[in-house]
Amino acid sequence: MDTALTDSIPPEFFEEIENFLAFLELEKGLAANTVSSYRNDLAGCAAFLQAKRIGGWRETAPHHLTDWIYSLNEKGYAVSSLARKLTALRVFARHLVREKIRPDDLTELLSSPKMTRKLPGSLTPEEVDALLEAPDPTTPYGLRDRAFLELFYSSGLRVSELCSLTLQQMDLENGWLRVYGKGSKERVVPVGRKAVEAVERYLDAGRPAFVKAGTGAGVFLSERGSPISRKTVWVLIRRHARVAGIRKPVKPHLLRHSFATHLLSGGADLRAIQELLGHQDIGTTQIYTAVDSARILAGHREFHPRNALGRTADNSPK
Repeated sequence: MDTALTDSIPPEFFEEIENFLAFLELEKGLAANTVSSYRNDLAGCAAFLQAKRIGGWRETAPHHLTDWIYSLNEKGYAVSSLARKLTALRVFARHLVREKIRPDDLTELLSSPKMTRKLPGSLTPEEVDALLEAPDPTTPYGLRDRAFLELFYSSGLRVSELCSLTLQQMDLENGWLRVYGKGSKERVVPVGRKAVEAVERYLDAGRPAFVKAGTGAGVFLSERGSPISRKTVWVLIRRHARVAGIRKPVKPHLLRHSFATHLLSGGADLRAIQELLGHQDIGTTQIYTAVDSARILAGHREFHPRNALGRTADNSPK
């Protein structure tokens, strides 16, 4: 939404922002996408301050930041976007204090917008089964797609982790993967028996059809022999969902949500799910408890005999 603001950083704000971003990338090891998000948010703030004739971060006052947040709110930014921008400001403000550019934390008195967290959707176990059965197992493409769908659902991977997966990261004999997630943080995740079998079939009879002269160690390959892209995964999942007769929008992250929700419904420990998903904060994982509670309440409303009697009474002829 704010691409016009983030094309460039005003010169009076540039040095501090770029030093901060270098610190995040080189010393903190944050992923390039995360650093880019910080840059966009801070550049947008700097452009707003420049338009207000503020000469740099040393001249910025807390109420200037409040004015920026209010201006974004008036433009219709989502609460989640505002909260992310505030997070970027807070981390940056602490950096300014640490580097002795400012004596105070500009964001200390800023309040976060109240967030209503949207519950992630998920597929039912029956829908997952239909989706996994959709690819044609008689072709290399079908073997590949069945393998990555099985692995997606079995291990709860992020789509970026799936696309960048290499042969060296897999130990199918012992049933696990070594995954490098956000910020290059490493975690080990298990792979279920059916997923192992699907990946082994693909490696034996599917992957060789995609290998080209310059192909590296990527597991899931495109026609060109390079690792499959996130966009291609999204298109393929949507295509197989249509074949499976699933009417709801199906995106890659929906399989990750389904993985977590079905584990929780089956009695898995929330901390274990946090480790499997690679969430740094348990609060991120706790949203799945709300999903499971919502499912239980919906089931109660639909199947409890007193609720059923109420519906029958309401719907009966007068």
